[in-house]
Amino acid sequence: MEAGHPWEQTDLKRGSKYVLALFVTDADLEQNGLGLREALRGSLLVTDEADQADPGVSRRRVPHLRLVEPAPASAEPAARRAEDGKGHRERLRQRLIDGDSEALLDHELVEALLALAIPRKDTKPLAKRLIREFGGYGRLLCAEASALSRAGLGDASVAAVKLAQASALRLLKAPLKDRPVLGSWQALLDYLRADMAHQPIERVRVLFLNSKNMLIRDEAMWEGSVDESAVHIREVVKRALDCQATALIIVHNHPSGDPSPSQQDIRLTRDLVEACRHLRIAVHDHVIIGANGHSSLRAMGLM
Repeated sequence: MEAGHPWEQTDLKRGSKYVLALFVTDADLEQNGLGLREALRGSLLVTDEADQADPGVSRRRVPHLRLVEPAPASAEPAARRAEDGKGHRERLRQRLIDGDSEALLDHELVEALLALAIPRKDTKPLAKRLIREFGGYGRLLCAEASALSRAGLGDASVAAVKLAQASALRLLKAPLKDRPVLGSWQALLDYLRADMAHQPIERVRVLFLNSKNMLIRDEAMWEGSVDESAVHIREVVKRALDCQATALIIVHNHPSGDPSPSQQDIRLTRDLVEACRHLRIAVHDHVIIGANGHSSLRAMGLM
């Protein structure tokens, strides 16, 4: 032992029936494997056999105290936890296979998703943390890849989350192909809400339609507010002419969750309608998407 160490003046005999310990600290206990932190802290302890070692010293008796090496950490609890985790993942997987996904909680869906990318790790704590940090399942799927990376996900896990989002959007967008958009209005709203309701920043997109109101292009136009209406209107009109569109629907989201139109939203819509009228391009609607629902400026009589 190092000189001056609290154990230097003690009498330690491994395998004997006694220990004489002076002013024991937590670090001493952990280092020497006694495992008696509360009993020994700051005490002078002797056994019956050491009673005569120093008769003049006040002492507290601890009969038949033995100094033993700390028991080696058992691999059994870790193995049992790993086996329990494997069984849990298999049960989640089976419920998905059996079509019981509605019974799964949000974090269980994320847990099963992450398990595909991290097969040898218990992903339940990570799934719960992600749901909590991003504010829900929808916000997690819609989060930017960079935000997911900052939250501690590796490339494989980020790709798994974005794959789930892309698959959901592909499924919802399928009914809009090769059919008039105005005749599939609810399907359009479902798709737009899935894609935009949980976006953390304001984004504007335009759906360009042909003469049969079928979708030609679905394009993101800009991010941020709609304050610079003159600039944005020129961008929309130019792109409509490039696509040879005869009609369009403008859509944007409100990250606050409230889809109520602002005065800027109303002014942009009216200015866009007027600019497109001269080019015989119809503006069917301006739809605002929020986590709490949607607004249609046409249905509200604002265009």
